[in-house]
Amino acid sequence: MKEKLAINGGPKAVNKEFLWPVYDASDVNAVTEIVQSGKWGNPDCADEVAKFEQEFAAYCGSKYAITCVNGSVSLRLALIACGVKPGDEIIVPPYTFITTASSVIECNCVPVFVDIDPDTYNISPEAIEAAITVRTKAIIPVHFGGLACDMDAIMDIAKRHGLRVIEDAAHAHGAEYKSKKLGSIGDVGSFSFQSSKNLTSGEGGIVITDDDALYAMMRSLRNVGRIEGGQWYDHYNPGCNYRITQMQAVLLSRQLKRLEAQTKKRNDNGLYLNQLFWDMNGVTPLSRSEAITLHCYHIYIFKYDPTAFGGLSRNDFAAMLSAEGVPSFKGYPHPLYKQPLFQNKNFMCYAIPDHVDYSHVYCPVAEQACANDAVWILQHAMLGEKEDMEAFAHAILKIQRAVS
Repeated sequence: MKEKLAINGGPKAVNKEFLWPVYDASDVNAVTEIVQSGKWGNPDCADEVAKFEQEFAAYCGSKYAITCVNGSVSLRLALIACGVKPGDEIIVPPYTFITTASSVIECNCVPVFVDIDPDTYNISPEAIEAAITVRTKAIIPVHFGGLACDMDAIMDIAKRHGLRVIEDAAHAHGAEYKSKKLGSIGDVGSFSFQSSKNLTSGEGGIVITDDDALYAMMRSLRNVGRIEGGQWYDHYNPGCNYRITQMQAVLLSRQLKRLEAQTKKRNDNGLYLNQLFWDMNGVTPLSRSEAITLHCYHIYIFKYDPTAFGGLSRNDFAAMLSAEGVPSFKGYPHPLYKQPLFQNKNFMCYAIPDHVDYSHVYCPVAEQACANDAVWILQHAMLGEKEDMEAFAHAILKIQRAVS
């Protein structure tokens, strides 16, 4: 018997609210203590900031961590510290948030978009290799949705061509590749603490590295160009005030204590959803290889086939799924190179060569993902229980029965 869809006034398949962020009185008390101390700033009162940086570096297995105001600035700090020059080319995927590419523009460099793998939606190593020129200086692999890129292949390419690797791990807090935390494999790892992220303080970012010189430069750039041991009004590098506050840092320290358990729960729920979906027609989970030892599922992504749903469009399916109470979304409407920024070359004062033209860029896998295939389930839903995952699967079957 067909159930009436929620979008048409029927009952929802999922009636649970998945709250985010997760916090308790200890978080409130920790922030309250900072407020009452009057020591809010950084670096004049940076005890909690330094403490969190040490904790996060240790958690990731890295030597250094430097906090900053957001995950966009963290990418910019990494690029500048890696020594990029105006006109240098930086290889990026087109299926990611805008700042992976716009941070490249802000460094007066040229984003070179290469396609994604159809099974993982992560940047394709083969496409990276094919795009390298004498002007290429770095690769920014994005661990999209918390799924690790093929880092063995990417690091091999970088080593052979003398390129820097900056891991965009904005989605990948706690996730692992061959038991190494993501962000700790390349030259620099960049993270975001924006409100939707798996580790959050509302806003904020951080970079991690094992490289002494990169650390010193990123730390200087974050702190108005000052250097360790220098005078307050001596500025050696073209940095800005990108520092976070004591309140953000103490909140992040509290949240970090929960991250490993949350990551393992998301991973377990993702594996269970994979089992449920593999038995269903019309929905295919993205692949995860044996190298993915821990997936943090910032986004659980599956590929949608309209032929199993009576020809229902992906966009209509996504709207129906959301109406059923599944925290879900259809994802990006188009690849990054189709954004007005790139199509109209709105580069303002940035030194992007005149020959750069994105009007003919075409990455077929990314185009298909944006237009027809991809459906996202959001990270806070992945902290649910086993029966919630079953309810998500039931919601899909309910839609399928109603439209077929």
